[in-house]
Amino acid sequence: MIIEILLDVVLPIFVLIGIGAVMHRIFRLDLYTLAKINFYYITPAVVFLSMYQSEMSAELLGSVTLFYVLYIALLYGVSSLVSRRMKFSQGMKAAFTNSLLLDNSGNYGLPVNQLAFKGDPMAMSLQALIMTFQSLVTFTYGVMSIQKAKNGGSLKAALTGFLKMPVPYALVLGLVFHVLKMPLPNFVSKPLGYMADSMVSIALLTLGAQIIKYPLRLDRLDVYISVLLRLLIGPVVGFTLIMVLGMRGIPAQALLIASGMPTGVNSTILAEEYNNEPDFASQTVLISTLLNIVTITALISIAKHLL
Repeated sequence: MIIEILLDVVLPIFVLIGIGAVMHRIFRLDLYTLAKINFYYITPAVVFLSMYQSEMSAELLGSVTLFYVLYIALLYGVSSLVSRRMKFSQGMKAAFTNSLLLDNSGNYGLPVNQLAFKGDPMAMSLQALIMTFQSLVTFTYGVMSIQKAKNGGSLKAALTGFLKMPVPYALVLGLVFHVLKMPLPNFVSKPLGYMADSMVSIALLTLGAQIIKYPLRLDRLDVYISVLLRLLIGPVVGFTLIMVLGMRGIPAQALLIASGMPTGVNSTILAEEYNNEPDFASQTVLISTLLNIVTITALISIAKHLL
């Protein structure tokens, strides 16, 4: 089972990440353009189709929302305790918390989900929903925490940033079209399908190019603590909530796997944008992504067997 997961899910993902890293080394890819292609072109198509083809009931939607709210709240509590214990500065506390809360549910989580569940519509819908929630956290709490640490945060500015993103609108439109059972004309459905089909290769190539940008360092205890909490405690919290909420089957499996994603590149982007612990942020992204080879393999195996 583990060998099968490694060969069918994990290895293909890291081959594509590796190709992205090599290509960036050779050609110095334009990361800004790649990020825009993922963010404004591919991801909205994936989210719209996932919601449009969703088999998620209103009850399941509520359960997933409750799961995510509790999951983020508990991780925030863990982060606050560790930050206080480690006597982090205000800026370091913001960067540390972001490294736990802002995971890579988009250009890593969506491909993992698609390969692990072989494109199951229910699983993809759940991951798309988690990714949207993650975007909300990123552009509200994630931005405001760093702004506050640096020069005072603005809720209005953070919400404006969130409302400029295409993903929430794609999600809402997909749900509306799904609920109303509105058929998509061929000239719309075909392009959306082609755009969504490119997601795995382009998203992972982009991720490889992004993480190779930062040199690997192995001398920071705070990075290891963050990675430990992100890759091990995150799934423990996720598994506990799944049990408490009584979830089973594909929803439970998808949520457990989603709870074990590595730290998201957005944490580094925010750290660089506001010059707030960029080295720490980049190291957590790089090391957590590399170690996720082991942890995501174990998580997928546990999900398939126990849930």
